[in-house]
Amino acid sequence: MATTVPQEENSFIGRSQELGLIAAAVTGSRLVTLTGVGGVGKTRLAQRAVTHGHVTVEEGVAWADLSPLRNGELLAATVADALDLSDHTPRTPVDAICAWTGDRETLLVLDSCEHLLGECRDLVGDLLTACPRLRIVATSRQPLGVRGEAVVEIEPPASLDDALALFADRATAADSPLKDDSDSRLAADLCERLERLPLALELAAAQLRIMPLEELCVSAPSAVDLPLSPQRRAPARHSTLRTTIGWSHELCTPTERLLWARLSVLPGPFDETTAWQIAGTAPLTPRRVGRVLTALCDKSVVVRRDGVYRMLDAVREYGRMWLAELGEEETTADRHAEHVLSQTRQAHHEWFGPAQADWYRRVDFLHADIRLAADRFLVSDPAAALEMIGYVTFFWVCSGYLYEARQYLERAMPLLPDDGRDDGARVQGLWSLGIALTLQGEHDAARRSAAACRGAAADSEDTEGGARAAYLEGLLHLLGGRPLAAASVVERFEPAAGPRHPEDLTAASALCRLVRVFALTGSGRLEEARREALALRDVCTALDEYWTRSYLDHQLALIAVMERRERDAVRHARAALAAKRHIGDAFGIAMVMDVLAISLTDAGEAHSAAYAFGAARRFWDTVGHPQRGTPEMTPLRDQCEERLVRLLGRKEYVRVLDRAAVGERRTLLSWGADGGGPPED
Repeated sequence: MATTVPQEENSFIGRSQELGLIAAAVTGSRLVTLTGVGGVGKTRLAQRAVTHGHVTVEEGVAWADLSPLRNGELLAATVADALDLSDHTPRTPVDAICAWTGDRETLLVLDSCEHLLGECRDLVGDLLTACPRLRIVATSRQPLGVRGEAVVEIEPPASLDDALALFADRATAADSPLKDDSDSRLAADLCERLERLPLALELAAAQLRIMPLEELCVSAPSAVDLPLSPQRRAPARHSTLRTTIGWSHELCTPTERLLWARLSVLPGPFDETTAWQIAGTAPLTPRRVGRVLTALCDKSVVVRRDGVYRMLDAVREYGRMWLAELGEEETTADRHAEHVLSQTRQAHHEWFGPAQADWYRRVDFLHADIRLAADRFLVSDPAAALEMIGYVTFFWVCSGYLYEARQYLERAMPLLPDDGRDDGARVQGLWSLGIALTLQGEHDAARRSAAACRGAAADSEDTEGGARAAYLEGLLHLLGGRPLAAASVVERFEPAAGPRHPEDLTAASALCRLVRVFALTGSGRLEEARREALALRDVCTALDEYWTRSYLDHQLALIAVMERRERDAVRHARAALAAKRHIGDAFGIAMVMDVLAISLTDAGEAHSAAYAFGAARRFWDTVGHPQRGTPEMTPLRDQCEERLVRLLGRKEYVRVLDRAAVGERRTLLSWGADGGGPPED
């Protein structure tokens, strides 16, 4: 699965009774919802249940964290990502999920459903109807309301001993362990006053960094709070949590409270760079943000792991309330959107170069932020929304967010004025939309987008945009089996065939040269194709660039297959997969796996070849692409599979193929890149 279950950040204490209830509920129902107030431990219990044998399924677990998701229209796309899908078809994410899951025995965890209750209810109903062996565990402050739902209400630990053990463990983590029976009695009284609510206990224990236990017990709040509004009263334990968070807030310094409020605008995990970009304005300064952020971590207001920070939902909600009180909601949201736009601009400009792999990781990390910024820009500045999504589409294609890219692009495009002020954003948007349409198999619409991109680039005298349009048109010709036309359309922007220095090459011209290599291969000019591919590959290697290099190695492997140089073919295919490992790209990996299988067959490694075909099928299934690459691959693949059936026998071939086809994608990619025989059963 793509989205693995989050790791536990600290020790898990008690809760054996609740884990037993969850296991029994999952055995008896295909939908189990863990309900309870914020901070009671629903997420931790779900994590524990699916990672320590309490709940097991054949195909593994997909974990969808919904807490960063503000746009309910992208719920199904988020779940598709959790299921490891990189769908390259025009179907909806719901259809893709149903087609992929089918009758597989799969467990899907939907964590934090309460803010998308209606959307989750509809999606879960559809999935349970279409996927008979799918089981779903949801966490929410209230039930989803789906027929057949089993609700497990999560309460604070029933045992005072468990609550005290939790507090003692967190006190030790705060470098203030309970020293004797007197400390234990004080702590036990505090646990009871906080109604044993786990998050309240953790926040209280964190205060031991700044005050002794005796003072903590005197200053700790009682389990009462004002109602949220005159019309709405919070449940008692929700009041306890609000009171405890408010108490933690009062114990913060003014700058800590301000940073807490400003960081609450962030939708999910963040790093220190994002923190100071968003929050580092008067009276805070960027330099002070780091120190204040550390103080918030010490108080458990912010959780830190491996340089990544996050706020728990209840803590973030409290911060948003204070941000509204400060009157900074709009300005902080604007700073966030502008920061994300700046990041995507830099990613776009540095795509073809040594920072490429880092930007693939960075753009993936910023995914929730990009969504949030795009939603804001669609209202306030559609050109900025189009520009930003246009910049990340090439990254999102590799990460499996093709559907989202198209949705945003199609929403932003009609909102642009026709006065020519936003020509740059329009060119980038048209090109990116054309890429999305092409990869979804809608070639007629993609050709219209490419022509519009070419025209807009010409009107604005945008040479780089014109080259990108040529690449898109060339790609469409290649997928349509017209290599000569592909070579012709890119020749204007990339006429020279010889090697170049890295500084002479732009991203767009590199893409055009790549199309030319594909076109030469497809038209049978293998020696010329190999020469140009090696020259461009040298440039990419010098730049430490991976995306273009991976497709060049794919072509070099295919050329070697056609020239009967099987060992060179295997070497280049594995090099292509090694490059893909830095950036993802399920579509490209599937293409290379097919070539690797053909190469291994030619090299006499039949079992490994069958395993490679199974791995290719695994990736093609997640992509959903019926053509499986360019047309010339079909006869090569068919002939190779016929040979393997003759060599291994159909039963053995299918056995090896099926074993790989259910493998974990990262494991399959590592095997393909690193070599060796197929893993043992």
